[in-house]
Amino acid sequence: KEFQVEISGTTVTLTCPLDEENIVWKFTEAKPASNERKYVLENHDSAPLTVSCSAGNKKYEMYLNARVCANCKELDALAVTGIITADLLITFGVLILVYYFSKDRKGRAGASAGGRPRGQKTQRPPPVPNPDYEPIRKGQREVYAGLESRGF
Repeated sequence: KEFQVEISGTTVTLTCPLDEENIVWKFTEAKPASNERKYVLENHDSAPLTVSCSAGNKKYEMYLNARVCANCKELDALAVTGIITADLLITFGVLILVYYFSKDRKGRAGASAGGRPRGQKTQRPPPVPNPDYEPIRKGQREVYAGLESRGF
């Protein structure tokens, strides 16, 4: 037999596996005032405890390391399943939208970019150099003399 532990907020309820009526609870911190089968720890501070319950010559011990919080909400399995399913459906919906919009863009871009039929690739001549960006040649430095670097 095992202890049953129920946690809700900062309240921890312990149920002793013994079926007798006069149960003695012992904790590492303080001595409880209850002799019932269930013991309720109000405002538990998440500190680890060694708990034992005994009746007659039978004794059960347990190490309790329960993390509790005041603002926690409990979720059942159905709520968690619903959240995961909704997340997957939304993700797949976004993927489908992105796929269809990107598919349409490819078709439009190809039709507007090429009005001429595609034939064999011919070699294009090099572009005409822009006279505003001619490279500096030896002997022509006086043209660029006014472009001295300024100290900022």
